[in-house]
Amino acid sequence: MSPIFTVIVVILALLAILDLVVGVSNDAINFLNSALGSKVASFRTIVSVAAVGILVGVLTSHGMMEVARNGVFHPEAFTFNEIMFLYVGVMLTDVVLLDGFNKLGLPTSTTVSMIFELLGSAVAVSVYKIYTDSSLTLESVGSLVNSGKALGMISAILVSVVLSFITGALIMYISRLLFTFRYAKPFKRYGALWCGVAIVGILYFALFKGLKSSGLMTSEMSGYVSDHIYMVLLVAWIAASAILWVLQRLKVSILKITILSGTFALALAFAGNDLVNFIGVPLAGIDSYRLADASGNMNMLMGALNDPEAANVGLLAIAGVVMVITLFFSSDARKVSQTELTLASQQDENKRFNSTPFSRALVRISVNLSNYYRRVLPNSWVDAINRRFIPLSSEERGNSNFDKIRAVVNLASAAILICIGTSFKLPLSTTYVVFMVSMGSSLSDRVWGRDSAVYRISGVVAVIMGWFVTAFIAFCATFIFTTLLMWFGGWALALIVIWAGYMLLRRFFYKGSKTAGPEAGKRSELIDNDDNPQDVLYNCTLTVVNTMENTHRIYNHMLVSLFTENRHELKRMVEESERMYHEANKRKYGIVAVIKKLEAQKVETAHYYVQIVDYLCEVSKALLHCTRPAYEHINNNHRGLTGPQIKDLKTINDKVDEIFAKVSDMLNRKDFSGLDDVMHMRDDLFGIIADTIKRQIKRVQEDPQASTRASALFLNILGETKTMILQARNLIKSEAYFLNAIKEGES
Repeated sequence: MSPIFTVIVVILALLAILDLVVGVSNDAINFLNSALGSKVASFRTIVSVAAVGILVGVLTSHGMMEVARNGVFHPEAFTFNEIMFLYVGVMLTDVVLLDGFNKLGLPTSTTVSMIFELLGSAVAVSVYKIYTDSSLTLESVGSLVNSGKALGMISAILVSVVLSFITGALIMYISRLLFTFRYAKPFKRYGALWCGVAIVGILYFALFKGLKSSGLMTSEMSGYVSDHIYMVLLVAWIAASAILWVLQRLKVSILKITILSGTFALALAFAGNDLVNFIGVPLAGIDSYRLADASGNMNMLMGALNDPEAANVGLLAIAGVVMVITLFFSSDARKVSQTELTLASQQDENKRFNSTPFSRALVRISVNLSNYYRRVLPNSWVDAINRRFIPLSSEERGNSNFDKIRAVVNLASAAILICIGTSFKLPLSTTYVVFMVSMGSSLSDRVWGRDSAVYRISGVVAVIMGWFVTAFIAFCATFIFTTLLMWFGGWALALIVIWAGYMLLRRFFYKGSKTAGPEAGKRSELIDNDDNPQDVLYNCTLTVVNTMENTHRIYNHMLVSLFTENRHELKRMVEESERMYHEANKRKYGIVAVIKKLEAQKVETAHYYVQIVDYLCEVSKALLHCTRPAYEHINNNHRGLTGPQIKDLKTINDKVDEIFAKVSDMLNRKDFSGLDDVMHMRDDLFGIIADTIKRQIKRVQEDPQASTRASALFLNILGETKTMILQARNLIKSEAYFLNAIKEGES
């Protein structure tokens, strides 16, 4: 046995662990978000329920492992060495691809990525075989590759996206008409029957989607249920409704039971059906190695992969443990999950996605249709429907993204749709169904108001386009990797592994460095949903202090880097100033939510808070308008500043240092008696800036060879420095008034 194949087996084993981590981080959205969004229980409880589902589900994965062994290609047409290069190309691509989606915080389908990676790798090997074997032609690709599964997947994407969105919207609309947002009273009457339908759908999903191949259901039992499906479902619904009715009378939260049951069922089905996406290929590669090692023939055809293979319970259990640990500790899982929660949230979320012409056009069409609908229907009907959709106030809603009614709709609709798709043998993706059901239900819940619709639609379109991009990138990247492996063998393997390792390590260390700067550990938000008014006031003061300190530091480093033409340091200052400006804009967007938190305070307090947020934004904008042109100037290799220009900026920087030192001292001591001193220092600085501008004008007139770009940059920095100091002084004055208003309100 060649050592290269032993190395490949080791690489496959390591990649299996990495793929479990990055795959679970992306797919956790499928079974966690309904429970997390409704805050039905603590995070630890929700994840613990999902963890139990995963551990049960991994032991039912045996039947699905055949997809990696023979589902996309015909293994009897490939030799051992071809199969090993095929599999390692698939795994290298899968880890890097899923990690990239996690970095972007976008959910994608691990099923689609695996199938198209297998397809791309199989096509690459087939092309190599055709090129090196004169007896084969391009028509032979059809006998080597099973392309029908990939085409079926593409068609299923279109069907599942549309069907899931419509189903989620329709069921949510009916449910909201029945219960409204204030559902306590009507839920006492119909809640057990309604939750009974959800429980039956969830249980059917768990039994026939998750446990079908586990051996816990005999073929006779499965056949009987299939032959009498309607009677079985009716009896199950009556029994479930009766049990839930009794529990409801015993003051047990049947909504909580339903949501946690759905979370368990989706986690079980995810592990049972999607585990193949993470470890199916490595296990098939290890089996291939074992078969070739036993025969001693590296050129043997791998038709044995068509034979069923007994499940290795130990390896499955290890995979389940890795998945559970990832679920508890992965920050990427929370990032991907936040994408759907933001798009479906009942809260006034910050816009994450920018509007597009498509989203704006769609919103305009929807507004026109809504106006037409209002004109056609009787006013009494419209008013009656609108009363059923009156949302809760922020105080009634709390900090949940949506209520438990929508969480149940999301879980039950997804479970029922996947069961229907499975019964018709449609290769539906759990990710597509769960995500689009959630989007449809949020639309019916009137979350997509005119203030947020364009951003939410843009987000949904971005996620959907990402799904199609997944298939394209997976096919192309794996085709390229496998082609290189087939032609260049071990050298190509070493280079690709080094590159993949570099990409993963670079993201890990880069992610760590982003939070390791001076702002690490400091809270950048002025408000959190759980904050009380006193917390809001404290966070406001803390943010002003941090902003002043960071502005001073970035401005100083920017000038020093500009003088020394240090491009890398300038780039870092631009990134930090952009982050400050982004945070300032987020505060401005959330200003209404903060004002609501300050309702108990006097109006003057909120008035000064609005001023503070505005001045924070202006200070960070002026700083960004200094750092960005400075970096672009050096990055484009333009001539640096002249000696006299550097000398003038050093003088100005000294004065800026004095002002910021005075401001920081007042903020730290909360003693603003020196406000007039700051104003005098500001006026002195403005006088120096005016004299500096005059000197620069004189230099330009006297030296026709002076750099126009350097002069423009110099004047821009002077102007933005003046704006920055002006707004900083206004900021500190508003902060003084803000704190004084708080004291008066407490007295």
